[in-house]
Amino acid sequence: MQSFDDILSRPTIFRDRNVLSPHYIPETLPHREKEIEKIMKAVSPALLGQRPRNILIYGKTGTGKTSSVKYVVEKFQSHPSESKAKVCYINCRVYNSRYRVVQHVIKEFIPEYDKAGYGLAFLYEKMLDWIEEDGKCLLIVLDEVDMVKDLDDLTYTLTRSNDDLEKGAVSIIGISNKLSFKERLDPRSRSTLFETEMVFSPYSSFQLKEILKQRIAIGFNEGSVDEAAVNLAAAIAAQDNGDARYALKLLLKAGEIAEDEGSQELVDKFVEQARKTVDEDISFEAISTLPKHQQLVLRAIAGLQLEGARYSRLGNNGDNGSALLSGEVYEKYVQTARVFRSEARSARWYREYLSDLEMLGLITMTESGKGQRGHTRFIKLAYSPEKVKKITEASLYGE
Repeated sequence: MQSFDDILSRPTIFRDRNVLSPHYIPETLPHREKEIEKIMKAVSPALLGQRPRNILIYGKTGTGKTSSVKYVVEKFQSHPSESKAKVCYINCRVYNSRYRVVQHVIKEFIPEYDKAGYGLAFLYEKMLDWIEEDGKCLLIVLDEVDMVKDLDDLTYTLTRSNDDLEKGAVSIIGISNKLSFKERLDPRSRSTLFETEMVFSPYSSFQLKEILKQRIAIGFNEGSVDEAAVNLAAAIAAQDNGDARYALKLLLKAGEIAEDEGSQELVDKFVEQARKTVDEDISFEAISTLPKHQQLVLRAIAGLQLEGARYSRLGNNGDNGSALLSGEVYEKYVQTARVFRSEARSARWYREYLSDLEMLGLITMTESGKGQRGHTRFIKLAYSPEKVKKITEASLYGE
């Protein structure tokens, strides 16, 4: 059996694989210079003790939203005028309610009150007292802001806090993968949160190639990555919504496969081999981190495809099932929610869940033609129903 010394002494094509992580923030972010400058201009008043405008940033996964904001935050915090301007970055997948967001601000800046038992009103007052004591400007970054369950309440609390402050201010940078989520908001919340809006477009194949080359120069040994492999990884990721995270994962996995096969050069065949594994990893991550009701909808679709559609079979898709009617999926979702001890949401929410799942590439939807019970949609999973059933059940039972 090999020892750690044997494993560590093996030749490697990697110089530093950490730079291939989506969490790594390079010294420069190619093709996001204009967006970064706009964010910097928007938050700069805080360095003068003035309240910046609220910003909402949209864009699909892997378009550089979070990296750009974190890049600006790092520059902001290192600025000499930063003493009264504070930033709190919050991942709303974890801190997904108004109480948890305020609690996280307390934990970050007033840890003596980070204890169980304090109510929201108490923590809110302590936050305002801390801001007012020397007129701080607090900038709260809400990443994946659409994951907050009581977003209207949170938006109202944070934006209206400025009316309760005699000195200092609170501003928000919201980051979302969903262009449509603002339709959920109360008109008052919408008007206060959307002072400045920015959209991050998907990267092109050329832009992804430039991003990959930047990381390769730091992360791989010189000359160990073939140009054709870079071109292929960029082209695949560009085809898949221009996702830089996907491109980086593809390159990392291809490098690992090359090493496992004893190759000192990453060529295009390893990118092709990596594609299937990366697709599976991303689908697992995408499904297991979805909100509960979106997982319930997916579980319902998977169940129906495995059982066979009750109303009609609309052409077998070769994956143990057929396209499903939207109405039968909703009925199955209601049943599935009951099994997992949840109350199903209304048909309006259900339609929004379908749109989100389609945007994430987890399902495909086509409109019905004439004669198909009026106007409806046909729904199919983008992945095998067995796999989706297994992932959703593991996640839902885990709750």
